[in-house]
Amino acid sequence: MSDAKYFQRGKTQELRAELNSDKRDPKHQRKKTVMKKIVANMTMGNDMSPLFPDILNVMNVPILEIKKMVYLYLINYARSKPDMAMMAITMFIKDVEDPNPLIRALAIRTMGYIQVEKIVDCLIEPLRHCLKDKDPYVRKTAAICVAKLYMYDNVLVESERFIDMLRDLLSDPNPTVIANAVVALTEISERSENIQLKLNHSIASKLAAALNECSEWGQTYILEALMYYVPQEQGDAEMLAERIAPRLQHANSAVVLTCVKVMMYLMNYMKNENDIVSFCRKLSPPLVTLLSNGPEVQYVALRNILLVIQRRPEVLRNDIKVFFCKYNDPIYVKLAKLEIIFRLASSNNVDQVLSELKEYATEVDVDFVRKAVRSIGRLAVKIELAAERCIKTLLDLIHTKVNYVVQEAIVVIRDIFRKYPNKYESIIGTLCENLDNLDEPEAKSAMIWIIGQYADRIENADELLDDFLYTFLDEPAEVQLALLTATVKLFIKRPTAGQDLVPKVLKWATEETDNPDLRDRGYIYWRLLSTDPTSAKAIVLSDKPSISTESDNLDFNFLDELLLHISSLASVYHKSPTTFIHHYKPRFLLPSPVLQTPNQIHETSSSFASDQLQQQFASNDSTSVTVNRLSFNGAIQSSNPYAADVIQPATTSATNGGNVDLLLDL
Repeated sequence: MSDAKYFQRGKTQELRAELNSDKRDPKHQRKKTVMKKIVANMTMGNDMSPLFPDILNVMNVPILEIKKMVYLYLINYARSKPDMAMMAITMFIKDVEDPNPLIRALAIRTMGYIQVEKIVDCLIEPLRHCLKDKDPYVRKTAAICVAKLYMYDNVLVESERFIDMLRDLLSDPNPTVIANAVVALTEISERSENIQLKLNHSIASKLAAALNECSEWGQTYILEALMYYVPQEQGDAEMLAERIAPRLQHANSAVVLTCVKVMMYLMNYMKNENDIVSFCRKLSPPLVTLLSNGPEVQYVALRNILLVIQRRPEVLRNDIKVFFCKYNDPIYVKLAKLEIIFRLASSNNVDQVLSELKEYATEVDVDFVRKAVRSIGRLAVKIELAAERCIKTLLDLIHTKVNYVVQEAIVVIRDIFRKYPNKYESIIGTLCENLDNLDEPEAKSAMIWIIGQYADRIENADELLDDFLYTFLDEPAEVQLALLTATVKLFIKRPTAGQDLVPKVLKWATEETDNPDLRDRGYIYWRLLSTDPTSAKAIVLSDKPSISTESDNLDFNFLDELLLHISSLASVYHKSPTTFIHHYKPRFLLPSPVLQTPNQIHETSSSFASDQLQQQFASNDSTSVTVNRLSFNGAIQSSNPYAADVIQPATTSATNGGNVDLLLDL
């Protein structure tokens, strides 16, 4: 029968009368019904606290279902009525010693929830006994209770040595108890300022052995705990990675992503490149399988994959087809896939990628089309051999005369001109035919840059710039700055053509605008042109640094940090958890004799990346960093959280005025 009938507003007097009824009720069905009504009223927000004394009398009923509802009531109202809650202590103590393990566990769990001082004091001894209870269900419940108690009074938990008892539970024969002990220790370690969890090889092996018999929830937490294991000898990381690798085949996406995180972490402690390549190959199929889930899970997987392939490009490098967009994908999934397609593009598959991107550029979703067009331009910058094909594709798109497509194409063509100067200028005429379609600041400034940069090759460059100057004072600062620089370039390259425009633009920039950047640049150009035209030419027309797509990559140290948070919100936001979680302990790679230095990791990544990536990293200074991020939970002593030489590991010391750092070396 449905319980919906209980969700009706009831009067406390009537409910009290039903609770205290003297009618014969041998199976306590009447009390069960009344308790359901009370819980339903609590759920609806009605105040049931006046019934507190009457509910306490129901605690004597030896029916588990009724006890659950009574304990739920006590948890809800104990804080508002701490004096009344004290009256329940006797029954709590009685239930903790009940022969039924479900009742024992329920009692200890409820006492852990009721954070009233007197009840907490009475919780200590029962909790100690429950941690050693003969029934595993009671032990696992008591383990979580320790974590709850730590949030209320951490000093009490440490002084009563409950943490040591949790550590002992890691050797429990029951895998569920082990999982709960791991959860409690991890939670305590992350919340404590002076406790740091560190697993030794023996405990890590026991946890890995318990994985096969744990629930999905337990497997996720045990894998998470393995992030606190630091391999100390060559082969340790490889052995543990091999043992947890079967979790990659799990049906639960949380288990898979957490396993991926642990394996990515362990690769930092592997010396043999063949082993790293082998494990990278094992990561590809499960990550591909995640894309067969719903769009929400797909998006989380795609955001994590984007991090993985930046560090280990060999992962998924042959699986680009699985990231091709489907017609019914949500826009957020399509955009995430598009970024990964670009990352995985290489000279081997560029034709296939270009064909796919050109197809995307004809879709109806404007944001998606813009991103597709921009990806074609980025592809030309990334892969020089494909630049000409990308240009041809962009020209085909410009000929469609679709406004936003044309504007996006002009923006990326500017970047191609910067990357490959004096190579594809023959298409400028086609670009100039579309000036009337430009109404966005970025597209306007891109076209103006092209006109100024090639003013000596565009016969009517002065006329084109003059057309833009009609609305100079109404344009955004981005367009005004582009017009100012382009006009000065025109004057330097073709003084006769630019002599009428330059004074007008400089006057506007210095006297009729409020933007300080524009005004300052105007004064600089004015003084350069009036005092030393030769220097002005050398400065304005100087060679620009070559651009590359590597500016889109995350900072190397920041990427390291995010990879330690795969399968969390940080990996979806691509932000450090310290930026959106208060008092979060930053994680870093712990030192070890087998830890690869940043340069070694860098070289491993580079060997599988594009030619541009190899060129960028070839100049790395091999002496720049020799000590990696030292500690998962080290105290940061500098404003730079990624500085390798300022993070100190927690040490066991009692010389700092009683503030002892406890290192849980398990």
